[in-house]
Amino acid sequence: MDATAFWKVIGEYNSQTITVQIILMLFLVLGLILSYTGKIKWSAKLVLGVANLYIGIVFFGVFGTEPIQFFFALPLYLCCGGLLLFECIKNKDDVLEKPKRWQSILLLLFVLYPAISFLLGNTFPQMVTYIMPCPIVSVSIAVYSGYRRKNRFLLLLLTIWGLTGIKSLIFSAYEDIILLVAGIYGVCLIFNDYKGRSANR
Repeated sequence: MDATAFWKVIGEYNSQTITVQIILMLFLVLGLILSYTGKIKWSAKLVLGVANLYIGIVFFGVFGTEPIQFFFALPLYLCCGGLLLFECIKNKDDVLEKPKRWQSILLLLFVLYPAISFLLGNTFPQMVTYIMPCPIVSVSIAVYSGYRRKNRFLLLLLTIWGLTGIKSLIFSAYEDIILLVAGIYGVCLIFNDYKGRSANR
């Protein structure tokens, strides 16, 4: 996929789904607030699960045009969404801790995603919005890393997509450097988890 086709897909997706995106964004904010305040511990996993499933089905399944979108991105997002919903049930009492330094930075970068896209010269509908693949994985990594119990396979899948942020240089989507930062953070989490398990053996 070249840069022109990449931005065309984004434009068509944004034009036809902006109302749904706004509803999902409000749902996401509410879910995060409820979990961070401890009122509904599992709500963040629920909203992130729904968002990832939505991206897989709608962005890649409906608006996708390339084989890599259908055979790599779509199943990856469906797996992430399904695993988040599974974690929502399995570990419903797990506490979402207050964001630490890097988690706070990633959450701030997520909030700034559309503004950075706009400052880079992109305009609606061909710009990055919140309910899109890269922002959703970025916020998923930032939030899910705050839970005490982590599904290692889920974290690995999120990190794999995070590292695809390297494509920001290929498609002139420099805002997706945020995704790459989230991916690198995911690698650090996986490495620290492996190191911790090795030390306990």
